[in-house]
Amino acid sequence: MAQTEKKGGLLRKSSASKKPLKEKVVLMYDEIFTTEDPSKCNPRFWEELFLMKVNLEYLEGKLEALDGEELMKIKDNINCLFQHCIQALGEEHPIRVVNALQTLCALIRGVHQKNKSSSGFDIINMLVGFDKAELCMKNLMESLDSLLCAEGSESLKSLCLKLLLCLVTVTDNISQNTILEYVMINSIFEAILQILSSPLSRREHGYDAVVLLALLVNYRKYESVNPYIVKLSIVDDEATLNGMGLVIAQALSEYNRQYKDKEEEHQTGFFSALTNMVGSMFIADADEKISVQTNEAILLALYEAVHLNRNFITVLAQSHPEMGLMTTPTSPIPTTPVTPLGTTPPSSDVISSAELPLDADVQTSNLLITFLKYSSIVMQDTKDEHRLHSGKLCLIILTCIAEDQYANAFLHDDNMNFRVNLHRMPMRHRKKAADKNLPCRPLVCAVLDLMVEFIVTHMMKEFPMDLYVRCIQIVHKLLCYQKKCRVRLHYTWRELWSALINLLKFLMSNETVLLVKHNIFTLALMVVNLFNMFITYGDTFLPTPSSYDELYYEIIRMHQNFDNLYSMVLRLSTNAGQWKEPASKVTHALVNIRAIINHFNPKIESYAAVNHISQLSEDQVLEVVRSNYDTLTLKLQDGLDQYERYSEQHKEAAFFKELVRSISINVRKNLAFNTLSQELLLKEFSTIS
Repeated sequence: MAQTEKKGGLLRKSSASKKPLKEKVVLMYDEIFTTEDPSKCNPRFWEELFLMKVNLEYLEGKLEALDGEELMKIKDNINCLFQHCIQALGEEHPIRVVNALQTLCALIRGVHQKNKSSSGFDIINMLVGFDKAELCMKNLMESLDSLLCAEGSESLKSLCLKLLLCLVTVTDNISQNTILEYVMINSIFEAILQILSSPLSRREHGYDAVVLLALLVNYRKYESVNPYIVKLSIVDDEATLNGMGLVIAQALSEYNRQYKDKEEEHQTGFFSALTNMVGSMFIADADEKISVQTNEAILLALYEAVHLNRNFITVLAQSHPEMGLMTTPTSPIPTTPVTPLGTTPPSSDVISSAELPLDADVQTSNLLITFLKYSSIVMQDTKDEHRLHSGKLCLIILTCIAEDQYANAFLHDDNMNFRVNLHRMPMRHRKKAADKNLPCRPLVCAVLDLMVEFIVTHMMKEFPMDLYVRCIQIVHKLLCYQKKCRVRLHYTWRELWSALINLLKFLMSNETVLLVKHNIFTLALMVVNLFNMFITYGDTFLPTPSSYDELYYEIIRMHQNFDNLYSMVLRLSTNAGQWKEPASKVTHALVNIRAIINHFNPKIESYAAVNHISQLSEDQVLEVVRSNYDTLTLKLQDGLDQYERYSEQHKEAAFFKELVRSISINVRKNLAFNTLSQELLLKEFSTIS
């Protein structure tokens, strides 16, 4: 008997002795694509259609092949198909529901694809008809809500979320997607929360649910009242918020693990000597496919949760035990999708310890630690535009955290100490830090370490000015909290001071090149004012009196940099150029630093001359400093502990619009035919009762 082959909706015998035969479902699609009502000749047409396995490729291809005019001719049949799909969602037989969901996906994508051309028809009218749109969309949303909240099949829930993601992302700019008005009116917010609060549902669908929520929150967020924003901002259910945090932690920690594996791969074997020599240039490329794009949607979800919901701040510090402290599950450790912005959820519950891979020497971890590690990876390479945006979003999230009173309370809590192994960029002039030597410290130390690391490693021609400004602002906000609450943090402040002075040195060395693109005086002023903060209020938050002495020692030791900065800003502030005003602000801000240098330098020189010492040791300089504080006069500077609070709408709207656009495109691309495959679903529903 000749073997039967199947291709593109056609059935043909391998002997090719006869014309190819079409699948029955394809023949039925062809009937829909005529101007006649397909149910005229066959009253059971729609009933039979949803028993047939959907041929997504053929249906979408057929829609794509038509021009706008041809599509308008069969509008009534398209409307009819859409309405019967919605009716089928209420059927008892799951196969009908599955087929209806997949047909809806194909219809929405196919019709919208035509809308991109110059035909100019309205997508809602084309799909459902203006006269029936409100009722049909209400029924659709209610059916999806019921399926998501029901006790039934997890596969059906997965398809519902896929359909919703398909519906949300059909346009690159989701705010131009008029279908979403119906998703706003007929909210599925509670269904999403239910998924996140249930361990079983969260395990299967948490990733998709969180991505969907992040996108819905960004629909016309600056133009109208978005109910998803309002509702997310008032969620206070602990199980739901923790569930959301666990999904985010899972996605970020899986990324961190994959990055670490890649890094170790490149540091062994043939490439190890080469990567050490050139600063491990391969790291950025090694996981381009799984890095920024994989987690941008999850990062956006984390941002929205932190920014909108004060209660979510507590989730950041929720501790999770390390892997070794719990029984290892017999099922394999799940992985998040490796395709760009994957929307396939992890395959086991995120509350499982195995899903939060921690370093072997860390007893506990939490979402904030996972996020800080993630940030330390993506912020290494900002030359790539996607990573630059991801790094920026990380810093915006940290800005929101640094402004929050409760977040600061646990960041600075001496009873909450963690060992956080941040990723450090390989650099020729420094050795790789041994992870085991890291002490357990309050979490704010890891945040400061991350800021110092960024400052030290990004002084380059393509200077990321915006990220530097955000970095310095985060440090300033943390210092404001420490000053206000008199928190004496045991931190290696010298590393921060050294990094800041080197940054000033870099700005001066590259003045001509940088001034073409950036107002470097804004950044210089912020750095100088950080030193002013330490000088004016350091005695209230530095850990010991000797720390304050060391501050003066660093300023005196590096006085040449401050002298050079003063000369530069004085030169520009006395000219009538565009930089006169910003440069003069830096001139005024340097008053106390210059007073310290001018006061102590002669005394140090005198001490050296009297004692016949050519070069003083640090201890000798500190002795001179301590004995001459009483004759030092400093000016009181106002507003050092004040800052402008973060505002998304006024300053970041363009950034988020572009970010959400990028996420929408990637989510849509990832909802490919393979993710909507029916094989598993048909196995699950192999019998119809």
